Amino acid sequence: MSKDTPCIDVCQIDPKSGLCFGCGRTLPEIARWPSMTSAERRAVMAELAARMADAGLSPVAARQDPA
Repeated sequence: MSKDTPCIDVCQIDPKSGLCFGCGRTLPEIARWPSMTSAERRAVMAELAARMADAGLSPVAARQDPA
């Protein structure tokens, strides 16, 4: 995936927190992502690890593509 997105192809929303198990974004953030500026994207990405930790979620390892 591009460095311009935190997506790791694990697209499932935690019903309790509303965060994606894979990247930590909310559904509204995911929906707006293509229209966000790079600065807006970087601001969201800077918060993801902390918000996942606050929600008690562990980041899921990125899916490995077979070589």
